[in-house]
Amino acid sequence: MLAGLIVNVVLGLGIDQILHVTGVYPPWGQPMSESLFALATAYRIVIGIASGWVVARLAPDRPVWHAVVLGAIGTVFSLAGGLATWSRGPEFGPHWYPILLAASAIPASWLGARLHAR
Repeated sequence: MLAGLIVNVVLGLGIDQILHVTGVYPPWGQPMSESLFALATAYRIVIGIASGWVVARLAPDRPVWHAVVLGAIGTVFSLAGGLATWSRGPEFGPHWYPILLAASAIPASWLGARLHAR
């Protein structure tokens, strides 16, 4: 599980940083357009799939179950982030963003585990 969490955090923050440095995203703390949040959602779903694959690959048994648990952890973190930033301003994004991240965490991890099973 820890490896999947690390993959998720490192890839997510790494891609975020690259997009900020290259000017695709505005500087940290500045509001982004909804289309940029859509981009962030897309690559976070792909990262969720990769994290589920890693967890399934490393699981001693029941790889899909381990990946789904990772997705559940992602759901909790996404909901907590959404609640913490709900009314804090446009730099934290539209309300649909953390909701969609929470809703996609379990399916993405599950898909990663299923891809591993192939």
